[in-house]
This record gives sequence, structure tokens and C-alpha cells, in this order.
Amino acid sequence: MSRLFSSTILALSILAPLAMPGAATEIGQTIGNPCPFGDCGAQIALAYAGEFVIPTGTVIDGVELGGLSGLDFDPATGHFIAISDDRSEKAPARYYELAIDADSAGIHDVTVLKRVTLQDKDGKPFAPKMVDPEAIRFSKAGIAWTSEGDAKQLLPPFVREMNADGSFRREFVLPAGFAPLADKSAGIRDNLAFEGLTFLPSGDLVVGTEETLNQDGPIADLLHGGLSRLIRYDADSGAPKAEYAYTIAPIPQAPSDEKGWKDNGLSEILALDDHRLLAVERGFAKGFGFNIKVYMIDLSGATDISGIASLAKAETPVIPVRRSLVMDMRAFGLTPDNIEGMTLARGKDGSDLLIFVSDNNFSPEQKTQFYAFKVLKKP
Repeated sequence: MSRLFSSTILALSILAPLAMPGAATEIGQTIGNPCPFGDCGAQIALAYAGEFVIPTGTVIDGVELGGLSGLDFDPATGHFIAISDDRSEKAPARYYELAIDADSAGIHDVTVLKRVTLQDKDGKPFAPKMVDPEAIRFSKAGIAWTSEGDAKQLLPPFVREMNADGSFRREFVLPAGFAPLADKSAGIRDNLAFEGLTFLPSGDLVVGTEETLNQDGPIADLLHGGLSRLIRYDADSGAPKAEYAYTIAPIPQAPSDEKGWKDNGLSEILALDDHRLLAVERGFAKGFGFNIKVYMIDLSGATDISGIASLAKAETPVIPVRRSLVMDMRAFGLTPDNIEGMTLARGKDGSDLLIFVSDNNFSPEQKTQFYAFKVLKKP
């Protein structure tokens, strides 16, 4: 159900937020990987802590809540930020400040504290279809966020930093080869650009494309995987310092009919230390739904491909980042929606949590879904 409130503060309560009726996964059930890449020192273990759902159609101050595509936690305040991928069509592009009442026993409540409008370089809200927000993280000086751009309009993707009020601070340098070209010989593909964003403990910023750049080869299909690029930035200067190849798995499930929609791509990344990250691959097949897999990836030893214009035509060997499966949400007994955000957080009971959020695409057939896991072990 959805409710209309005039206040900017909204507490959303679901009758049974901890688990869906008949769910195969129980609170406290564990999952993980004891020796990623054969390194038992990199062990990761998680315990399921529950689900919380905000129904599509929930409205706050006349604006529909939805499209949550990135999530981050501020340990100083205990609050979260979540960015909406609305392209200024339902309302000006925005992010939300949230309070999430979660602990190792479940997610008990989600409260929207504030809605903040994203501003362009001129200090104005973005015009419709001129931005596509996807990822968000707290930075040292403010908040970093990404836009996928729009390949059809030849709008390049970007990484920017803003103040907490949404005002522009600076833009990071876009490396060569990412801006879309009219002939599609190079650059991002439409709606498959900057989806993942994370800061390494060292301060470097890593951003990942959802799928393969035009010049790097075809995107993933049922038989073959794709090649995403991860850009590593010097966060102080905003200049790129390296790029790595990430191998996207083939689409894991065939659709119910041969013309039905299907895809798979990298939807989020999250640093664990200076070289190990978590990565979410989000797949979809008509008639089946979403397939969400969480991997640990390792940047160490990966080839710096920033000087390789085309991975499809690379003349020297390329070593991609290593990846090792941590969790297949469906195999774990969950029924995930369109998971696009992920953050580490501190629960109300002091426990370390890993929290996911889904982008409902403002569709009545989807939902804004939060999953929480207690972190038992991690690198």
C-alpha cells in the first residue's frame, strides 16, 4: 500500500518487513566465500538479516519515491543517502537522506528525512532528460555521484562532486573513449554507462561501466560475457590514473520467449580494502525476473588498460580483475528485485551490516526493496 503525506519526514512501515511469506531464507542464515581466489585471508561471511519493502507509488510531498540506484552510509550521523535515477521527468533530479532502522535481526523501518535537488554547473535543477543519476558516495569534501549520460543525445557520462545541498563543486576528468559518438564506433552504449562508484580506503575513486564500450566488443548475451571498464581516479586531482577490465558473465537466464528482454551487467561496486571490492551483477530475463549475484573482485595484478583504445583489438595480453562468487541471491532463497545500490553500515545494535537497495523503475510491477546482511567476516 502507499500513503500520501504532506510532511517531508515519512516513516514507512510494512506489516512483515523481515521476510516475505514463504521465503526459503531465514533470518540468521549464513552465506559467503571462505577462500576467495584461494586466499583464505580474504574470507567473507554474511548472515541474512531481512527485507524491507517500500511499495511503488509511495509519494512524499507530491513526488513519487523510486528509482533508488545508489546507497551510502555516513557513520558520523548514522544516516544514509540514496540517489534516484529519475531523469528530471517526474521531478527535478534528486537524492534522499534516509534513516534506516536496521540491526542483525532485521530492517524495522525506513524514514525519508530530506529530498535534495541535484544542481547543474549553473546552480539550476537539471532539465528533463539532461542527466541520468546512478551512483552516489560520501567524499571527503562532499558527495560524489555519477550520471550515465545519454548516448542517443550524445551526452557523455560524468563523475561529479557536489555539496550536501546539491550544488556543484567539480567534475572529474572523463578519459578518452567514453564519450558517445554518433557512428557508435566508440564510447558508452545507451543506459549502460557509469553504474558503480566507490572510494578505496587510500582515497582513490573507482567508477564502473554497466556494460561494454562500443569499441571494446559486444555486450553480454546468453553465450558470451561482456567487458566493463573500471576507471580508477586520483580523488584529490580528479584525474584518471588507471583503468581495468571487468569480465561480465553471460546472461544467466533465457527469457520466456526468444524476443523477450534479457540482459546482464555491473550495477554497483563497493570497496572492502585498497584492492578488494564487492561487485553486483544484475541480470534480467522476461518471464523469470531478476538474477542478482555478488562477487568479490581483486584489482591487484590486473592490467592497466587505460592505454588500450579497444579491448577487441588489443595487441597485448590483458589480465582482467579477478572475481570470486560470494552470493547468488536466488540460489540463497531470495527473490530480488532490480538491485543497484549497496553499502556497508553500522546497525542500531552496533553490528556491521551490508545493505542493498533496488531501483523499482517507477513500475507497479516492481518495488523499492532493501536487503540487510550482518557482516560476520570480511577482508
